[in-house]
Amino acid sequence: MATIPQVSQAMQTVLTSVADAAARTTRFVQRQSKLTGALFTQTLVFAFLANPQASREELAQTAASLGLAISPQGLDQRMTESGAACLLEVLDAAVATVLAAEEVAIPLLARFNGVYIQDSSLIGLPTTLAQIWRASGNQHTEADASAGVKLSLRLNLTTGALSGPHTDHAITSDQTLQVQLSPIPAGGLRIADLGFFNLEVLQEIARGEGYFLTRVQITTVMRTEQGERLDLLSFLEGQNSATVDVPIQLGAQLRLRCRLLALRVPQEVADQRRRLREEAKRRGRAPNAEALALAQWTIFVTNVPQELLSVREALILGRARWQIELLWKLWKSQGQIDQWRSAKAGAILCELYAKLIAMIMQHWIMLVGCWAYADRSLSKAAATVRKHAMCLANALRCGGGLAEAISVIAECLALGCRINKSRKRPHTYQLLLDVTEALLG
Repeated sequence: MATIPQVSQAMQTVLTSVADAAARTTRFVQRQSKLTGALFTQTLVFAFLANPQASREELAQTAASLGLAISPQGLDQRMTESGAACLLEVLDAAVATVLAAEEVAIPLLARFNGVYIQDSSLIGLPTTLAQIWRASGNQHTEADASAGVKLSLRLNLTTGALSGPHTDHAITSDQTLQVQLSPIPAGGLRIADLGFFNLEVLQEIARGEGYFLTRVQITTVMRTEQGERLDLLSFLEGQNSATVDVPIQLGAQLRLRCRLLALRVPQEVADQRRRLREEAKRRGRAPNAEALALAQWTIFVTNVPQELLSVREALILGRARWQIELLWKLWKSQGQIDQWRSAKAGAILCELYAKLIAMIMQHWIMLVGCWAYADRSLSKAAATVRKHAMCLANALRCGGGLAEAISVIAECLALGCRINKSRKRPHTYQLLLDVTEALLG
């Protein structure tokens, strides 16, 4: 479990010694200069943490608070591709620093050795960056190229530990991302969307004594426990119950043993799903007739034993995967990682990498401030951290006071960053807790 001193030490290491070393290896700093790698990194990270739309004047003011006198124009001139390369190395070091909070008090999550949700998100970039981050097109023909970076992330819902965000070319398939290929510990549960559905990966999870819970590609071959071919649509239409839980074999060759879980949804939900698929048709993706018929069902497959996870619990955990979508939304709406104020290629990348570093450090502070509370509000917590960003900068400059500054923020997070209960549309944390309460009742 991470402590405030550990978070303080991690932030200080990444923003000082790691940043200075990165400046030398990327040749951002080639001779003695008042603008060190550490001061450059700290200036951008704290300025964009406080205000993601910070102007060059605000960046210069942040630099001044860190003890660096530099003009807005002088700082802008250093926001180059070499500066971006320096920040990318610092980002990689921050990603490699894995911190975990005290386990959140949700008994359903505690049944597993971590509940891991993962996802990727695309950020489009100007075509001038196509040689650095490729989205599509012929890499040898600038006119046909488009640019973008794919960010991938895995989050442990139990402890808040992050794996990522990793950076890849936008054209990279989810199937080859690091979060897809990285194992989970024995007893851990992985929940991912259809973009990560892969029978070989699921088999490796099972071989490692881990668990998976995932939606299933409807074209995947299914067989009964006895090995007879199963027509999914016909099978579900023949069910008298609204809930299905049967053992199956998954895959034509692998025959991965797992459970097929299905819940018949209300007609209005099915109709809404069909409208969304019809909308996809207007965008050029014709919906499969079988997929339209299966909109009547919510379907998962899992290798978690029945005695460890009921259908209802599985469906609630499946909904919990949305929490990583909310984290992306937080980073984009409040952290504005997909926005920048410059048209220069190097400056755009500097903003992107600095904001990602800021989001990681914001998350670290949340771990020691509010992660242990089931009803935490990450949106409120992020706003609180932003208010104290310059306090962190000043504490780092003065030396020795960073842990105290983080402690003050953690106290604020523990007091006011909660989600109010909703009776009409219960939040995910309410559903996760209600399962346990129902069992106890």
